[in-house]
Amino acid sequence: MWDGEGVNFALYSEHAEKVELCLFDLSGKRETQRIALPEHTDMVWHGYLPEGRPGQLYGYRVYGPYAPEQGHRFNHHKLLLDPYGKQIQGTLNWNDSHFGYRVGSKQEDLSFDRRDNAAGMPKNKVIDSAFTWGADAPPNIPWHETLIYELHVKGFTMCHPDVPARLRGTYAGLATAPVIEYLTRLGVTAIELMPVHSFIDDRQLVERGLRNYWGYNSIGFFALEPRYLSTNSIREFKTMVKTLHSAGLEVILDVVYNHTAEGNHLGPTLSFKGIDNSTYYRLIGDNPRYYMDYTGTGNALNVRHPRVLQLIMDSLRYWVLEMHVDGFRFDLAATLARELHEVNRLGAFLDIIHQDPVLSQVKLIAEPWDLGEGGYQVGNFPVGWAEWNDRYRDTVRSYWKGDDGVVGDLAYRLTGSSDLYAHSGRRPYASVNFVTAHDGFTLTDLVSYNYKHNDANGEHNRDGTDNNLSWNCGVEGATENTEIKALRAKQKRNMLATLILSQGIPMIYAGDPVGQTQNGNNNAYCQDNPTTWINWSLEFQDRDLMAFVQRIIHLRRRHPIFRRRHFFQGRPIKGATVKDVLWLNASGNEMTEDEWRDPSFHCLGMFLSGQGLDETDERGKKLSDENFLLLLNAYHEDVPFKLPAFQPVGRWIAWMDTSVDNGLRPGKTYDPGQTYPLQGRSMVVLMERRKNGKKESANREENLNGEVSSEAAS
Repeated sequence: MWDGEGVNFALYSEHAEKVELCLFDLSGKRETQRIALPEHTDMVWHGYLPEGRPGQLYGYRVYGPYAPEQGHRFNHHKLLLDPYGKQIQGTLNWNDSHFGYRVGSKQEDLSFDRRDNAAGMPKNKVIDSAFTWGADAPPNIPWHETLIYELHVKGFTMCHPDVPARLRGTYAGLATAPVIEYLTRLGVTAIELMPVHSFIDDRQLVERGLRNYWGYNSIGFFALEPRYLSTNSIREFKTMVKTLHSAGLEVILDVVYNHTAEGNHLGPTLSFKGIDNSTYYRLIGDNPRYYMDYTGTGNALNVRHPRVLQLIMDSLRYWVLEMHVDGFRFDLAATLARELHEVNRLGAFLDIIHQDPVLSQVKLIAEPWDLGEGGYQVGNFPVGWAEWNDRYRDTVRSYWKGDDGVVGDLAYRLTGSSDLYAHSGRRPYASVNFVTAHDGFTLTDLVSYNYKHNDANGEHNRDGTDNNLSWNCGVEGATENTEIKALRAKQKRNMLATLILSQGIPMIYAGDPVGQTQNGNNNAYCQDNPTTWINWSLEFQDRDLMAFVQRIIHLRRRHPIFRRRHFFQGRPIKGATVKDVLWLNASGNEMTEDEWRDPSFHCLGMFLSGQGLDETDERGKKLSDENFLLLLNAYHEDVPFKLPAFQPVGRWIAWMDTSVDNGLRPGKTYDPGQTYPLQGRSMVVLMERRKNGKKESANREENLNGEVSSEAAS
């Protein structure tokens, strides 16, 4: 850390015998000086360099026993990255010298490699952290009003025609006016950035001419990934955050603290492995030569060790306090909660975050599973956490695909998954609902492919899941058949409308509103090319879809009934004449137990009572809303749906119908008891226009439809 006069260097290692600071020239190619850190306090090796300045490149060499059978892998011939380094310069040039053992030797990792790897290693860079934040403040969007937009820093702007060419694919590109205008007009409240911690391109990918595009291969928890910088300064990221905040948008980081890029016992020695392997990694107790692997990547960080836990907490606080981010999505978060072997919801990691005065106040989102035994923990994270809800994803996909026996589970997903979260005192916004994400098919591919097509990844189509719950609508892949194209467009509207109008937190994958395809690749982690870069040259149908998404998001934002803070009770609330939620069959009657259990039942009506909202605003004033009726029909045939009549009797105005090309049904009204022509594989939203003075609000809603549609078309 630079203090204005010099730089203090410090490195924790419990078992090291000596630590050397290695200084490099500005090119990073020539080592100019080695300095043995003179002080050793509480297992921290440290020293002060009076002549140190921002821009100085450095790394460490750590001396100690090389005894893999005891869990020690020290090798001072290997230059190591600083776990607390704030910036990394240069890329890793793969060769055998990056491994602590002699690659190809008979005993592999039990051997010892004396080649120096510094020439091919990236270096840490001392930075000046000063930045003028001015009046920057977090938007503090309440959980129940949050709508997340998951995007990749590079892929989002790489093909954007209105972003200056030199800024495409960078943090600065995300802060440009065209990007911010798109996000704010769309109506999202937060962007969730795929990993921006510095990461490594796996050797096997580089040798196949590919790169680690997604970035779930971290090597520095404080350092920004340099490939997304246009200026070679972390001020660029801070400027991006400040600009997004000014537009009312929150910034959430997807973070990977469960493992590192150093892999298993045959992996390279780049940082932690050479600093103190037995401290930083979970090793197998009776054979510490090998690593516990809950992540499928070869290793798992040892969060049971207080210094490793401190490293993670220091990193999180750095990104909040120094970089002003608004929250985190934790990749494979179940690994972080493993105390001994089992996942423990009262584990040290979760406890420390819960009591931390900084981190407990930001948005915390878990990917609530890992690949180890007992790792699936959806619904089991504590109060204060939201979770990626894959039960929601699978149910919505399965329902609109036309699978039997899904309506009962669908009702839980539409209402915030109370079966998963209510028992522990959590709220509907504990559920981050999604139909697609970076991992898997895009929405366009979900309705265009029955099978994955991952040959471009070079793994003979063996990678990626086979359980996609997708349906190609009759033809595998691209087609010119107009009927199939129309059906696919309708299915996309169905799933997006379901997602946005469900209780909980909707998360939209960036390319979905503009019809992005990956040509059937459901594991495009290594495709840093137009396969994953969003194509902003929109066809007519893509513009229609984008306008449709805008309209549905604005409906959600305008009506609190779609973003409740409490679960439905299924009974009348005081002052209401009907239940807060009512499930209807096509006859307009309440669903029976037999109908819920009937596997052939594919049509469902969901009545939402505006009187039964039972919510208050920030001033304590009781909220009310219009009554809404959602009709969902995943069956391939049309279903005449009888509209209900409640007191006082009003008329139903059709607000949206996904069977129409643009989803718009402006102004058409229906009497109570009248039959609505619910088309096969379609979804309808109707709003009740009461006779007691509510006509004006319904008219305002109709005007909103026209305004949003015309804006999107322009």
